[in-house]
Amino acid sequence: MQQAVKVVGIGGSSRPGSTAEQGLRVVLAEAARLGADVSLVGGAELVMPLYDPRAVSLSPEAHRMLAAITAADGVVLASPAYHGTLSGLLKNALDYTEELRDDSRPYLTGRAVGCLSVGQGWQGAVTTLGALRDVVHALRGWSTPLGVAMNSLSAGFTATGECDDPHIQRQLTAMAGQVVDFAEAHRALRATALRA
Repeated sequence: MQQAVKVVGIGGSSRPGSTAEQGLRVVLAEAARLGADVSLVGGAELVMPLYDPRAVSLSPEAHRMLAAITAADGVVLASPAYHGTLSGLLKNALDYTEELRDDSRPYLTGRAVGCLSVGQGWQGAVTTLGALRDVVHALRGWSTPLGVAMNSLSAGFTATGECDDPHIQRQLTAMAGQVVDFAEAHRALRATALRA
């Protein structure tokens, strides 16, 4: 029996239960429903020292995040919109992927990456989504065709964890499906190449 693909969600904000983290949890819940093994690196776990490529050692939080990315077949990134782009918290965390430069799959290579941005208004959410997708491309990841921009002034989350805007809820679950589908297809392709 084939092992489940692994999907890691990275993001949110330093505020527990932030809108970005809630959206990320919806995506991960759907990925799990589709059979993926999911994990979350969010909130306080993203509070790490400013990335320094000359540092001799890394924080436990950085080690955990990098191990999760290394093991992952798919990644979901979620960020609040901060002044038209992704938060410094998430950007610093992603800077740590420089430590993966010499891996067999450097950075986000070979991984489907879903992107979610949340803003208090559409402008910030949309520009942040574009910035997230640019970072994914720079890190050699494969952005899913669907990325989700969420306006927190018109959508939120219910007590059961679903988005109260059915359209956004469908987008979050569809993006999860794209991450899992790509991860499964890419894993199968790598396995075929190794057997050849």
